[in-house]
Amino acid sequence: MLRPEYPIRTERLTLRPFADGDYDDLHLMTGDPDVVRYLYWEVHTPEETRSALARRKGQTALTEQGQWLVLAMEAAPAGEPRVVGQVVLRWASVVHRQGELGFTLSPAFQGHGYAREAAEAMLGLGFESLGLHRIYAACDTRNAPSWGLLTRLGMRREAHFVEDEIFKGEYGDQYIYAMLDREWKERQSSSR
Repeated sequence: MLRPEYPIRTERLTLRPFADGDYDDLHLMTGDPDVVRYLYWEVHTPEETRSALARRKGQTALTEQGQWLVLAMEAAPAGEPRVVGQVVLRWASVVHRQGELGFTLSPAFQGHGYAREAAEAMLGLGFESLGLHRIYAACDTRNAPSWGLLTRLGMRREAHFVEDEIFKGEYGDQYIYAMLDREWKERQSSSR
């Protein structure tokens, strides 16, 4: 079980549960075709963003298999805090101690290392607090920034699924990346 103490702070980010005041920043993300291009949902209407925000506000802990921990990435690039993205961790299997990592970032804030900072914090929660053995991530093979980040995080590409599912009306390919708890520990000890 994982019930983090909030907020979680990284060098430049505050990771925290979503709140009502995050609607505008969230809709900038969920309503942007470039953001949702490789995600399983379509561009959100304002009402769909309100529903999504209500769901996210309740995804603050992992108490059973299958749940998602969904946190807002709050930064203050121009001095005023705002939500620049979200980072997620799913408890995929209790028996096999598996988790799934994901992240989404507003285009204006891509390329500044925010997703990496947030993803590293989530890997730490998964391995150190939840006791996971393996954390994986899936991404569309055309999403080079995403799989590039997974590589920089130290995750290894384990699979290339070719046309494994119909994605937004056409067959798509995806990469699977993963890291084991011992690899996380080695990476942490070598960075000190």
